[in-house]
Amino acid sequence: MKGPIVDVNINLSRWPARRLPYDETASLVEHLHKHGVVEAWTGSFDALLHKDLAAVNDRLAHECRTHTGIRLVPFGSVNPVLPDWEEDLRRCLEQYHMPGIRLYPNYHGYKLDHPSFARLLKLAAERRLLVALAVIMEDERVMHPLLRVPPVNLDPLTALVTQTPGLRLILLNALGGFPPARKKAADQAGSRGDGLVTLVRSGEVYVEIAMLERLGGVANLLNELPLERVLFGSHAPFFYFESALLKLKESALSAEQLKALQEDNARRLLSARQ
Repeated sequence: MKGPIVDVNINLSRWPARRLPYDETASLVEHLHKHGVVEAWTGSFDALLHKDLAAVNDRLAHECRTHTGIRLVPFGSVNPVLPDWEEDLRRCLEQYHMPGIRLYPNYHGYKLDHPSFARLLKLAAERRLLVALAVIMEDERVMHPLLRVPPVNLDPLTALVTQTPGLRLILLNALGGFPPARKKAADQAGSRGDGLVTLVRSGEVYVEIAMLERLGGVANLLNELPLERVLFGSHAPFFYFESALLKLKESALSAEQLKALQEDNARRLLSARQ
């Protein structure tokens, strides 16, 4: 794949249930660099189960500063149902100068209709922080029996996006159930994909391709969503990075579309908050 890549869905540290290839930061950076990645927006697997998110975010910021070869951009985590979460948000912005935060509602035990979640979105929008929300981290069929975590129910999100001026939201791992391009609008009425299209069009909402399935999936996705709302994400090292590259290669995309997906859309999104 030609051209530089900005990957918006990278994770550092260790997956809690097993070791993964490239789960050491140095080896992951080397692997991504080999495939043309110049910038990676990173969260931490520690944020899923660790209660001390301040320490998780501090380690993440340190890791991103320490390693060179590609630019690692840290996205700290905030849990709006924990005490003093506003301080975690403040540190992400003021102490670590992070451009955004990454949220895991299903692991942190709250639903999107929780009042504190709405307040978190409002504060993030006011501070021009990007908000990346992980819909799921692992296919339910292969989860450890003691770590069975359902996908986030996104139903309340369209109203929240509409009610939160300035919010810029990235949905991570949201496309696993996205259907192929519609033959008839009525065929997909009420489907998960139809709801996702409505959500993306409700405000400044973006998706990435890590969990997009089916042959020609990216091309079909662009029949449903604006090109500028689709980003490149691999969910590495949990997924093989090469899988995300293959999604681009096997779809009939123009050079302009590839450049937008691989780099331009993400750079425009990040530069808009600076």
